[in-house]
Amino acid sequence: MKRDLILTSLTRISNLDTRPFRVEPLGHSAWEMGDYIALRIRHRGHGGVRLELMNGRMMEPLSGLKVVGVLGDRHATLEVTGKWKEARPDQPFHLLTGAGLAGKMTSYSPFSPYPMEVEYLGHITRQSRKVTMHQFLPDLEGEAYSGPIILIVGTSMSAGKTTVSRIVIHELVKMGRKVLGVKMTGAGRYRDILTMADAGAEAICDFVDVGLPSTAVHPELFLDRMDLLLKVMHAKAADVAVVEIGASPMEPYCGDLAMHRIRDQIRATFLCASDPYAALGVQTAFGLKPDLVAGPATNTIAGAELAARLCGVPAINIILPEHLHHLDQLLITRCNHFDAA
Repeated sequence: MKRDLILTSLTRISNLDTRPFRVEPLGHSAWEMGDYIALRIRHRGHGGVRLELMNGRMMEPLSGLKVVGVLGDRHATLEVTGKWKEARPDQPFHLLTGAGLAGKMTSYSPFSPYPMEVEYLGHITRQSRKVTMHQFLPDLEGEAYSGPIILIVGTSMSAGKTTVSRIVIHELVKMGRKVLGVKMTGAGRYRDILTMADAGAEAICDFVDVGLPSTAVHPELFLDRMDLLLKVMHAKAADVAVVEIGASPMEPYCGDLAMHRIRDQIRATFLCASDPYAALGVQTAFGLKPDLVAGPATNTIAGAELAARLCGVPAINIILPEHLHHLDQLLITRCNHFDAA
């Protein structure tokens, strides 16, 4: 363990905090998605960029700070895109998220924080072998999760999915349910599932637990790891799983594959929309018929009425306490179906 290296949250499945390792530079031909690498922050970024640590705490970055990140891709519609294959050992690249996702930025929104610029110091190694996320996969031979799922899906990032997940979990816990909070797709950030735990989920897990820094990966790899994630979910022994699909099912994070894999277990679907027309767009393009439209599209009566008219389903701002009874009625009905099944 090197005391001068800060471990980002994508290292949380590893034992880098308890076992020694070395830092050895490797040529680009040896690089792979999921490799742990040591980086020095050249420029701390701007706009409120922070590092997410192994335990989920947030830290203000400092130029010159050394961190451990993970090679991976990001394809965010509202913030940053980047690819690990575009990064080079002799050129600066970026932390695409504060969680440690490392790659060469290919575009960014002028309305989003500018990411940290980093330089490559070397790969994390033990006995001259790379240390990767793939080496810390859970060894599970049990069944896949086959219980009921409440699905939270969105029209894009920042559409209110995590907020709605938190509220749904809280209401289910009040009903006496043992809840598992899951984020199946997206770019790995610990805060999303920690928020689920804060809301009362008895257990949490995500794709990072099965060795993926993000789910912008080849579909075959994603499906293999999804099978493992379902085994992780089964081991949690929950009554019901609240599952968030990161970004939207139309984006290259394999959300469509995840939804197809769990389709027979979905008991209710909440579509979180940035605006009413986005809700209609996802519903039409993806053939999705949600039970409820939520998120910023329902912030006003005008937005909620339009979303309901366009989509043909209730549209409710469930953040407001006076609207929670609509959510509770839906969850009670679906929970009764769980029990009768």
